[in-house]
Amino acid sequence: MKFVQTVLEGVYIIEPEFHEDERGFFARILCEKEFEAHGLYTSFVQCSISFNRRKGTLRGMHYQMAPHAECKLVRCTMGAIYDVILDPRRDSATFGRWLGIELNAENRRTVFIPQGFAHGFQTLVDNTEVFYQMSEFYHPECARGVRWNDPVFAIEWPLTVMVISGKDRSYTLWESAE
Repeated sequence: MKFVQTVLEGVYIIEPEFHEDERGFFARILCEKEFEAHGLYTSFVQCSISFNRRKGTLRGMHYQMAPHAECKLVRCTMGAIYDVILDPRRDSATFGRWLGIELNAENRRTVFIPQGFAHGFQTLVDNTEVFYQMSEFYHPECARGVRWNDPVFAIEWPLTVMVISGKDRSYTLWESAE
């Protein structure tokens, strides 16, 4: 695996290294030793999938607060997404910065998102599926969100938002949040 450090400390793009032959290919996408060598958490207690029917669907920006903050591994297994990671931690050197990357079924990239970062994505094609691994169980009392179009962060989404949940649409603007 190739670990690519991003501009956000602790956020990595993980690219598989393919071993190909006449059958196709084989590639490792998780190895505890390799993750630990990069200082990344590897104990995941929950996995989920998200299927999205329509291009332009937006999910996010979600995170969990302590004591149930979570790391995530995110991979697009069908279709394509524009994946966004945002640093909402006021005491961080990268507060307010965000990173957008394309994850798709062809590039087979995974993104590692450390605790404290908000995460969301927009589907780039119809019928897209996303696979998540989380280091913590879901605790609704610790769940938080950042509004997808908050001018404080000015995330540049590639498409017009076609579908978004009422919950994601209703997050307050950052300046009026807790």
